[in-house]
Amino acid sequence: MSNVQQWWREAKEAEAAGDKAAARRAYEAVVAVQPSAARAVIALCRLDLEAGRATSALELLERVKPNEVEPDVLVDFGLTRAATLRLLGRYEDEFEALQTTLAIDPYCWPALLQKADLLERQGKPKAAALVYRDVLKISPPAEYRPESFRRPLAHAEQVVAMYSEALEATLLQAVDGLPGLSARWREAISILAGRSKPFLSQSNQLGVPRLPAQPFFRREMFDWVPELEKRTADIRDEMIAALSEASAEFTPYVQYGAGDPVNQWAELNHSRAWTSFHLYRGGEPVEANLARCPKTAEALKLIDSVHLAGTCPNAMFSVLAPKTKIPPHHGESNARLVAHLPLVVPEQCLFRVGYDNRRWVEGEVIVFDDTIEHEAWNDSDEIRVVMIFDVWNPLLTLEERQIVQRMAAAERQFRLS
Repeated sequence: MSNVQQWWREAKEAEAAGDKAAARRAYEAVVAVQPSAARAVIALCRLDLEAGRATSALELLERVKPNEVEPDVLVDFGLTRAATLRLLGRYEDEFEALQTTLAIDPYCWPALLQKADLLERQGKPKAAALVYRDVLKISPPAEYRPESFRRPLAHAEQVVAMYSEALEATLLQAVDGLPGLSARWREAISILAGRSKPFLSQSNQLGVPRLPAQPFFRREMFDWVPELEKRTADIRDEMIAALSEASAEFTPYVQYGAGDPVNQWAELNHSRAWTSFHLYRGGEPVEANLARCPKTAEALKLIDSVHLAGTCPNAMFSVLAPKTKIPPHHGESNARLVAHLPLVVPEQCLFRVGYDNRRWVEGEVIVFDDTIEHEAWNDSDEIRVVMIFDVWNPLLTLEERQIVQRMAAAERQFRLS
């Protein structure tokens, strides 16, 4: 083993043991025989910076010519130089060092982070926020961040949030009072300001292209709504009777098997925090439950039910326990919509589809596209119960419905054969 290799090993062992003095001696020995050994120079500089000796660190760095630095060390060299210049208050030179580093690797987020910090120190908060926003796009998620970067990245999140909030307020003020300012434009402003994202239709199974990604549908588009709502009291009575007499039939809604990837459903898998009493399931009637709820069964005949082989119709009483959240998720197909008839809705219950938040009102039907990201909360101390069922998307023609049915049947037969 050569002397240089021996010194490198001694330096690493000393650093691992926390003996910085011994590490320094070993790195200095390397630099003494190899003045342009950038890795050793960087290591010495960082020891100097930790000790507050920025001038000494810069002297070491200036001994090395950039064209003598190994390509795989150039970014590390640039970051070390920028950090040194920062401590010396040489901000213009720091900026140049960061720009040189980013020219080598535009996705070096620690360099972008320091650049944003420099802009903030120079009194340019908006420019800093835009760079911080880029940093947050490419830096590790919060749970994987290196310890030394946790606070700077948390600060970046705060600056971006403040920028987005201020921009949103400015945009809202700019259009205030204009005719046609609907919820769609408030959402557009939120997206432009970076406070929200576009919510698109994402079907887990059949996605029909070119259907509008519309979170909620107008009640007037469904002629069965008024008559169904008139039957709310009867449906609620049968639900309450089933809940009290046949609670065992209210089964966990989420039921993944062992070995299945549960993703966001881990907390609700096989949990009675979210249970359902199925009236139709996977396209088949649950005869025993329908017999227990005859008035509800009659009411369900009013709706424009979807019939897809092995999939629809579905109808159920859905019970969400107190202090329970249904996490964000997407549904199976935008060819069909999901409807809720709220039966028991305490305060502190909320429902979100895409950008829009709604509160259930007992006896008032809500129809939405569940292929758009949606979630629900019950923050109350009581259960929340809605009847959930499938209906056709009214934007499909009768001919298109038939196409959907044929496709669904053929796909199912192909998959199971």
